[in-house]
Amino acid sequence: MDPVTALADADWPAITAELDGHGCAPTPRLLTAEQCGDVAALYEKPELFRTTVDMARHRFGSGQYRYFTHELPAVVADLRAALWPHLLPIARDWAERLGRPAPWPDDLTAWIDRCHAAGQARSAQILLRYGPGDWNALHRDLFGDMVFPLQVVIGLDEYGTDYTGGEFLLVEQRPRAQSRGTATPLPRGHGLIFTTRDRPVRGARGWSAGPVRHGVSTVRSGRRHALGLVFHDAA
Repeated sequence: MDPVTALADADWPAITAELDGHGCAPTPRLLTAEQCGDVAALYEKPELFRTTVDMARHRFGSGQYRYFTHELPAVVADLRAALWPHLLPIARDWAERLGRPAPWPDDLTAWIDRCHAAGQARSAQILLRYGPGDWNALHRDLFGDMVFPLQVVIGLDEYGTDYTGGEFLLVEQRPRAQSRGTATPLPRGHGLIFTTRDRPVRGARGWSAGPVRHGVSTVRSGRRHALGLVFHDAA
């Protein structure tokens, strides 16, 4: 499956509206079942990764994930490059509404070079693995001052068949109100776009930033793999 074509054919006005309303939005299918299996199998090739994180050890939850090196497998690099031109206009619009700078150039490589020049030089592309009882605590993927406000997670296993539980969680802190949570299953091969740290929220006095955190609910059974695409590097 060609993600460039799938993303070009997507209903981006609808995706944008859902991001504006909920802070996350699903994509069309980006990977076939076979491609998903191939990506999940990369977890068994430690030479592709710069580090492995045990979530329980760091009190991030339970489970494990690995950060790729900058020598990304072609399918990971292609997905990231295909998503960038579609996410960039949304990011710039959000920055304008919030009165923030929009430092992201048209070219993804140029933006990553800026991250490196600012001291954020470690790859943040991630492959996650969860087993029964594993979960991911609510958090934000912020690694320094250079931040892109959107990222994407792609499900690599069949929800409800290969595993149960393990829904993607998004919790939004609302001004002068209780937080709002969203739980989303990840269909195999489909992506979910979500906000990295906050999203524009319209109030009586104009736009403000609504803080958002994300995580994963407890996996009830089976094994869950996911590919995380982050558009800024880590310090």
